[in-house]
Amino acid sequence: MTLIPGDGIGPEVTLAAQRAVDATGVKIDWRRCELNEETILRKNEVLPPEILASLNRTKVGLKGPVTTPIAGGFPSVNVALRKALDLFANVRPVHTLKGVKTRYQDVAIDLIIFRENTEDLYAGLEHEVVPDVVESLKIITRKASLRIAEYAFRYARANGRRRVTAVHKANIMKLSDGLFVRCARETALQYPDIEYKELIVDNASMQLVMRPEKFDCLLMPNLYGDIVSDLTAGLVGGLGIVPGANVGEHHAVFEAVHGSAPDIAGQGIANPTAVMLSAVMMLRHLGEREAADRMHDAITQVYQDGKHLPGDVGGTASTAEFTNAVIRLIQA
Repeated sequence: MTLIPGDGIGPEVTLAAQRAVDATGVKIDWRRCELNEETILRKNEVLPPEILASLNRTKVGLKGPVTTPIAGGFPSVNVALRKALDLFANVRPVHTLKGVKTRYQDVAIDLIIFRENTEDLYAGLEHEVVPDVVESLKIITRKASLRIAEYAFRYARANGRRRVTAVHKANIMKLSDGLFVRCARETALQYPDIEYKELIVDNASMQLVMRPEKFDCLLMPNLYGDIVSDLTAGLVGGLGIVPGANVGEHHAVFEAVHGSAPDIAGQGIANPTAVMLSAVMMLRHLGEREAADRMHDAITQVYQDGKHLPGDVGGTASTAEFTNAVIRLIQA
């Protein structure tokens, strides 16, 4: 298994997840690879060859957050990884954790976002046409749109999900988002057991805030998926408790979706829940469902008990105290 700790709080939270996975009894040979802001600047490479070589050997990785400079600096590591390994499906489950205080205390949220991961505006294809005039290219292809739609419907059927909702702006971008929607409709015809619906992205955002419990699987292009997935994380308590996966035909990288939080790095107070739940997804991907269920149940039980919660969800526990509590339940 390729382990990429990242930077900031990354090494702390990935170590916590690694300890929890090891506590399940699944034997994993962890191949640690350094990829962080310091190594990128020193080597002048966003993706050093040894990172791709390791992932090409192991096919599966667990990754901590890596700092991405804003309005300058080196390109996003996440985008580079997705392009290099063709990790076309970004999967983000969002569900209520009992014990986390949110604005939706009386409803149970349980939805999954399926985001096309390789194209659209988020791919960052842009250039300066003339001084002070910049053009960004929104590329949507039939191949990528069919591929993510098929992945979402196949996942829904395999996991007992009832509905897939395509989120778009095809009323305005009739060609690009229109192509995405037509591919979703075409795929839906092959899955008559799964209800198919469509929502314009602005309406979907409003509906998610008003009635989040009504949603099941959401299928969307890259940029909308990036924005809406963070919105839905806010419904259940924030990015610190939401996992993520980037999946391709031959590789899968599981990662926390939050940032590197350099302001609290090294203090031992970071919440490792997001990367732990990402590791749960990793175990399921590997076919280790019993171990994944034990780890997931242990995490949710710690939240329900409320005695060892990190500071960002209202507790006072350190990273190590939270992790130890999870491990005790895994091994109980």
